[in-house]
Amino acid sequence: MTNRRLLQYYTNLSGMVIGTAKHCKLSFHFSPLLKQSHSIPSALSSQKLEQVVRAEVEAKNYEKIPDLLTSSESCPNPNPNPNPFSFFSSFPQNTRVQIIDEMLQSFIPLRPRSKPQIAYSYLLSYTLESSDPLPLALAILQRTLRSGCIPVPQTHLLLTSAWLNKRQQCHSVSNILLEMQSIGYQPDSKTCNYLLSSLCAVDEWMEAVKVLKRMSGAGCFPDHESYAIVIGAMCRVRRTAEARDLMKHMVGKCGLTPGQGTLTKLFAALRANREIWKAVEMIEFLECQGYTVGFDSYEMVIEGCLEKAEYVLAGKVAMRMTERGFIPYIQVRLKIIEGLASIGEWQIASAVRRRFASLGS
Repeated sequence: MTNRRLLQYYTNLSGMVIGTAKHCKLSFHFSPLLKQSHSIPSALSSQKLEQVVRAEVEAKNYEKIPDLLTSSESCPNPNPNPNPFSFFSSFPQNTRVQIIDEMLQSFIPLRPRSKPQIAYSYLLSYTLESSDPLPLALAILQRTLRSGCIPVPQTHLLLTSAWLNKRQQCHSVSNILLEMQSIGYQPDSKTCNYLLSSLCAVDEWMEAVKVLKRMSGAGCFPDHESYAIVIGAMCRVRRTAEARDLMKHMVGKCGLTPGQGTLTKLFAALRANREIWKAVEMIEFLECQGYTVGFDSYEMVIEGCLEKAEYVLAGKVAMRMTERGFIPYIQVRLKIIEGLASIGEWQIASAVRRRFASLGS
């Protein structure tokens, strides 16, 4: 992981966060029950909020914390200074882990499930910025995702940094994930998929491939979304050779069905790289494996053929496309026939024209 990439991502993200923060106003209004228990004024400083949260933690009133933080009416992407859970730094590591675990468990019965969203965000931010964030941060992330909540955008950067720091200490992918078991959690595909998207968000797709291929060692098997995340990231940077290999592994070895959106990204990248023969080979491979290639992918490959003046190949792909029940757009049909005629391939042009005519086009 290059610090430069992280810095660039952080700089771009910071601008977004600051822009949002300008429209947010801190004004705390607590329920009558909380006012009676703690005599909390209607507006509190961050320091006072931290004191109130600590009092609830020490009293093990964890279920009250989401209401306390929600009532603070802070920004949708909370980032107070200090974090209201900063007091955890004064606790021994084992005690901190135990308390946070108890807190997470107490949030499970709350309804709606998204009620602890701000609490999850604070906990995740605090943990990821601590000196030893994993595996606790992964446990918090898992509970966040299972509650239907989406972590704030800067989580991608913090999680990537924490993950790569751990990997630099010679820890394997499987071992890092399995460390979650030591605090009572099991790694799952949803948590791993968020990790994959975090790595890909800062172009650490090579590390993402390692996670993808080795997460099964922790009993967490990649699904079609796992592959879609990494293949999509490869296509963005036009690393088509790696993307094709991963697609073949996904389909041929794992038997997973690629989404049409993922296929479209792959064929778009192949077209952009002018690797049109590779695109045709990929269509043949997928269909031989029994998977459907959609209209958009076919159309993209034919247009790529026309851009490279591969008119015979375009005609063959068009014929194959019609066998699947798809008919190219009229302008594309005309270009195929005109292109074949321009290079003297009258026989193929006539066959293609007859095929289009038989389909009423």
